[in-house]
Amino acid sequence: MQTVRQIAKEIVAREGGFVDDPDDPGGATKFGVTIHTMRRLGLDLTGDDVVTPADVRALSRQQAVDIFVRYYFAKPRIGKLPKVLHASVFDMYVNAGAQAVKILQNLLREMQFEIAVDGVIGPQTVQASVSAAGPQSITLRDSYGVARRNYYFRLADRRQASRKYARSRSGGKGGWIKRAEEFLSPQYHMNDAQFQRRVAGWD
Repeated sequence: MQTVRQIAKEIVAREGGFVDDPDDPGGATKFGVTIHTMRRLGLDLTGDDVVTPADVRALSRQQAVDIFVRYYFAKPRIGKLPKVLHASVFDMYVNAGAQAVKILQNLLREMQFEIAVDGVIGPQTVQASVSAAGPQSITLRDSYGVARRNYYFRLADRRQASRKYARSRSGGKGGWIKRAEEFLSPQYHMNDAQFQRRVAGWD
């Protein structure tokens, strides 16, 4: 089983270097750390008393890993969940914040667990997750991965500008879908025909 820091290093590698995409609400981003996060944490790396894209550019891989471990794994208490969920929920929390937990909570509610969908990992969410995992914990991980992939599809359904993250320029799976499927057993990956049917209604 991977350590939390190993998972964080993989997230940093997956996120890549500096980007400032006008279609991305996160704004200037490096290694998955957004300028909004750096402003919230007061990370003025250039020492000019204001956090700008220059500070984002100055962020190191190690600093990004430290931020993720502290604020995106430890603070939201992802470690309280079954270990089989750690990598996927952690990765999604970096990508979408508390929505990562809401996806899990909605999934647990579909499994008839009576819990609130509030984006907070509290005792009820932890207990429901442990009960749902049971001896076949890989099933819960796969179910979460599918729910996560569906979340990305719904975002792209609603917002045309987001479709480039779900579908590549060549028409195949985009980064969002590939990212979700990294945490899915191979038999649940969409083949090309399934993917094309799912996105057929997009412009």
